[in-house]
Amino acid sequence: MDVIVECEHVTKKYGDLVAVNDVSFKVEEGEIFGLVGPNGAGKTTLIEMIEGLMIPDSGSIKALGLNPARQGRELKEKIGVLLQTTSIQPDIKVKEALTLFASFYEHAHENTSELLHTLVLEDKADSRFKKLSGGQKQRVAIALALVNDPKILFLDELTTGLDPQARRNMWELIENIRTQGKTIFLTTHYMEEAEKLCDRVGIIDYGKIITLDTPGNLLDNLSADSKVTFNVENKDIDTSTFEAIGAVSRVEKVDERFILYTKDENVTLQELIRLSDTQKFKLTDLRTESPNLDDVFLAVTGREMRE
Repeated sequence: MDVIVECEHVTKKYGDLVAVNDVSFKVEEGEIFGLVGPNGAGKTTLIEMIEGLMIPDSGSIKALGLNPARQGRELKEKIGVLLQTTSIQPDIKVKEALTLFASFYEHAHENTSELLHTLVLEDKADSRFKKLSGGQKQRVAIALALVNDPKILFLDELTTGLDPQARRNMWELIENIRTQGKTIFLTTHYMEEAEKLCDRVGIIDYGKIITLDTPGNLLDNLSADSKVTFNVENKDIDTSTFEAIGAVSRVEKVDERFILYTKDENVTLQELIRLSDTQKFKLTDLRTESPNLDDVFLAVTGREMRE
């Protein structure tokens, strides 16, 4: 596959603060690439350097074979950008905004109704921006980023501020856009979002990319335990009862809730149910939790994800 974005030893400082610290990676054509990390990790600074909005202090960046710092005008014709904060005139109608933004490019979508259909905005074409919901406003912003039919779409904190249902609707939309042949580069501090959408994920913290791989490989390399959690009704049970289960590596009790760490959920569940039968206690609110990218972040940084 062709390389769409290539960063080599990119560094950006603000005084004594190193916002991006010697970062190198590539983004391949057709993939959804995710840069994930907490707020202040350097995600926005890095993506804005790739877009040509900022200039790195050192290192090199190529996007679509162009140097963003020197060939920014040419690059902007070929990329779509959703900034972390989008400001659109509140009284403008959706279709007017699309026509206005299309006029900024030499080559743009001739038929904006196609974009409205893709973004599920047909019935909002004549609505004023200020009357839209948060999710609808974000879809308009994506439509504006697609108006020049870009080869790569940059999405900075796409779903921040959206409710859970709107966030999931947005995920479906991004997957649909990818099927149209677009390369997508997104930043997020939602690990679930990266795990759901991305072909590859780079975890960034304090300006450095700590690890980069597919979500599946990151989880496989983690070798973390799954969790089985539950409450016990009408009987006082000691944690040692569950430590005897062969597949269980550790047992915790937080308030009244037991947490069993295990390499084999199925064996642990079978043994747990057998114990409840033989010792006559009732399990309630029984749940299993598989390792996720939050666990990867904790393992590679030594701390939990911060907001």
